[in-house]
Amino acid sequence: MGTLHAARFADLDARTLHDLLRLRVDVFVVEQRCPYPEIDGRDVEPTAEHLWMDVDGQVAATVRTLVDPDGTRRLGRVATHRDHRGHGYAAQLVREGLRRLGDGPVQIGAQAYLADWYARFGFVRSGPDYLEDGIPHLPMTRG
Repeated sequence: MGTLHAARFADLDARTLHDLLRLRVDVFVVEQRCPYPEIDGRDVEPTAEHLWMDVDGQVAATVRTLVDPDGTRRLGRVATHRDHRGHGYAAQLVREGLRRLGDGPVQIGAQAYLADWYARFGFVRSGPDYLEDGIPHLPMTRG
């Protein structure tokens, strides 16, 4: 059983920040063989909130929420460590992220193969497919 945590950048201790970023790089860059700038500068924005599941002292899964300057609310960077997949941690984090973002539309840029998974949370396609760093994606909106 994991423990859910949430923090803004300024409230993250150095070890937790390292572990969150390491998990995202391990999944999105190494595992998916996609060299791209995973650390995109948005983690430090005042509206960015980092959520993660801790299992026995290890970051098992993570998600990031953002609110753009124009008010657009976003959920992204959903990643689960390969040793912790299949336990529902990402789903729990997505639900909590959506709760924290509140009522109204939330945008995601979903990897295309996960469209049905995101649909479970009420997301629907909101535009045409696109390639991002060589990986098929599609825009989706909830609410």
